[in-house]
Amino acid sequence: MRNIERAPLANTPSLAGQQQEFLVLQMFLLREGLRDVPQMAGMLKGVTDRELTDMAAYFARQKPFDGPRGKVDPKRLARGAELAKSLGCGSCHMSDYRGQQQVPRLTNQGEAYLATAMKDYRDNRRTGTDTSMNAVLYQVADGDIQALAHYLAHYPGK
Repeated sequence: MRNIERAPLANTPSLAGQQQEFLVLQMFLLREGLRDVPQMAGMLKGVTDRELTDMAAYFARQKPFDGPRGKVDPKRLARGAELAKSLGCGSCHMSDYRGQQQVPRLTNQGEAYLATAMKDYRDNRRTGTDTSMNAVLYQVADGDIQALAHYLAHYPGK
């Protein structure tokens, strides 16, 4: 059996240990065409609400990847910590970034995925969700997004 703790493709999220409510919402948005992710196009067509809930429960029960994530850059880590605090990331994602209900877990996600997702929010390319993240990341520079992604991917407070 394949290890599902890590996302198998670069720049994709790890679903293991993610919030069940978040997963159901995202799969519903994908199925209904309200969130555009070309790689997922059609994969959820015909899937019932019950099946979405069952799939979400399965992934939510899995243990998130907790292995090495590459080399830590202390300067980027410190800058990312400052940004997480000033942008209020912990107010929705919780102080340890584990997420809650319909707010996703950020810890144990890949750095490249996090950076891409944040840029998509900032640049209004991420649709089908509320606009909170778009507002938070509005005008955040690429370098700061990279530092924030680095911090969250290597979150030291576990």
